[in-house]
Amino acid sequence: MVAIVGTALLTLLVGAFGLRASRTTSDFYVASRSVTPWWNASAIGGEYLSAASFLGIAGLVLAYGADMLWFPVGYAAGYLLLLVLVAAPLRRSGAYTLPDFAESRLESIRVRRAATLLVVAIGWLYLLPQLHAAGLTLTTVTGAPHWVGPLTVAGVVLGSVVIGGMRSITLVQAFQYWLKLTAIAIPALVLIVVWRADGAPDVAPDGPVRAVEQTTVRVSTPVLLDVADTTTLTVDGTLDGDPVAGTVTLEPGTVEIGAGTTLVLEPGTPVPHAEQLRPLDGEAWTLPLQGASEYPLYATYSLILALFLGTMGLPHVLVRFYTNPDGRAARRTTLTVLGLLGVFYLFPTIYGALGRLYTPELLLTGRTEAVVLLLPGALVDGPGGEALTVLVTAGAFAAFLSTASGLTVSVAGVISQDMLAARVRSPVTAFRIGAVLALVAPVCGALLGPTLGIADVVGLAFAVAASSFCPLLVLGIWWRRLTDVGALAGLAVGGGASSAAVLVTIVSGAPPGVAGALLAQPAAWSVPLAFATMIVVSLATPGRVPVGMRRSMVRLHTPEDVHLDRGDFDPEARFRRQRS
Repeated sequence: MVAIVGTALLTLLVGAFGLRASRTTSDFYVASRSVTPWWNASAIGGEYLSAASFLGIAGLVLAYGADMLWFPVGYAAGYLLLLVLVAAPLRRSGAYTLPDFAESRLESIRVRRAATLLVVAIGWLYLLPQLHAAGLTLTTVTGAPHWVGPLTVAGVVLGSVVIGGMRSITLVQAFQYWLKLTAIAIPALVLIVVWRADGAPDVAPDGPVRAVEQTTVRVSTPVLLDVADTTTLTVDGTLDGDPVAGTVTLEPGTVEIGAGTTLVLEPGTPVPHAEQLRPLDGEAWTLPLQGASEYPLYATYSLILALFLGTMGLPHVLVRFYTNPDGRAARRTTLTVLGLLGVFYLFPTIYGALGRLYTPELLLTGRTEAVVLLLPGALVDGPGGEALTVLVTAGAFAAFLSTASGLTVSVAGVISQDMLAARVRSPVTAFRIGAVLALVAPVCGALLGPTLGIADVVGLAFAVAASSFCPLLVLGIWWRRLTDVGALAGLAVGGGASSAAVLVTIVSGAPPGVAGALLAQPAAWSVPLAFATMIVVSLATPGRVPVGMRRSMVRLHTPEDVHLDRGDFDPEARFRRQRS
């Protein structure tokens, strides 16, 4: 509670400090385009290092091993493509949101509306796992009901966003990056020292994962266990609906553990795993392409494509580049972000690997994402372990707050400009109403929807972004012959197909066979489909090339020291035009 309350109060205090500098509409929307590369890179790192980075990667490594290292590699490497292809031209475009860029480049209100819908959809899809992770964290460390986490995060985010807009959020997110790095790095280094003092036992011995000491597990929600080997353990609760109290031997198969049941595993006991997991053991855990997927090679390459290309299509990432003074500063920002992310991603793997030794019971409950929160207390006894747990809890809570804040700002900007301008007179008031609307659907989803893997849902959001905005940005910036009809067709086909795959996967789960593999990881086919659709339709409609195409391309690719009238985005003027 100290960690959670302290992080929330610090977030609001830093946001209130930013309010003192937020005097104009431009401050509220783009921090008056005056954020330096170092501050902006810290803020991008703060909002980009989400629950999937802080908790999800470690949980995936705990269960599936080496195959999951593509997540941190992809999350960081996406900024390399962003640096080379998008950062500087996008800043020179003078736009504020992706719909702004789409309309100014293609001179089409229809493309703008399609981009608006996709920004809101991606923002909501990305917000959902942040709120789920907040519920997981508060339940794990305080025992509070799951609904407390999403509502707490939504309340703090809403307070910090409506207080000072982009100016305020920039300070908040920069502070939260350094908090998250400290919170994950210091305990990780301590854990390595303790592991070495323990004789550095092998994290992937042959055979199934086993309890290294007597382990007590209390199951808070019903779980279906997959028992691979004959296992003897002490049970107090219900098995398959029958009350049990005493020592039980579980034969290979499946068994349902009722809520409130307590299990005690003796040292050396094989740890059964939740049925929704397919954890790897021994050498398979240390090697790539050994996952439970029927088509691991396809799944791996599709994931890589989604992560590498999806970064440049994430609205909450791109909106930060509009706050740089110029394109040169945008490039320096991106390069700095690569370094900051590279340092952070050294640490989640440590938690995942050591979690196999010291918190194997997380495989039983299926809550592997909790390894970062529970591992320090499992290795370090007494006040030292409690202090480390406070630190990682503060970092986890900062992860939810910073990413949710960035997503809320990006979605609120689009909603206020494109959906509320005709109904609300003040752009700042519209922005604040948009922030409320940006959070309503994800909060409802987190409270009422199924619990899903944090990193898995974020990976699906990347796939949708890679299949929609990545082709729009790359072709819009580098190809003169892109037309509004081609862009609209590509957004509809790529964004629609990937969104449908995501919806099926979330609602009903991916079916077995080839169809299941294609739906679970759609980027490998949806991204080429989107690019091909935009190119083919544009070539078939040469008369739809925008009249001002040459002027737009000059603005995108001319260095700032050649003075042009770039028509930088004026939020208030844009808002008034939308009203009229």
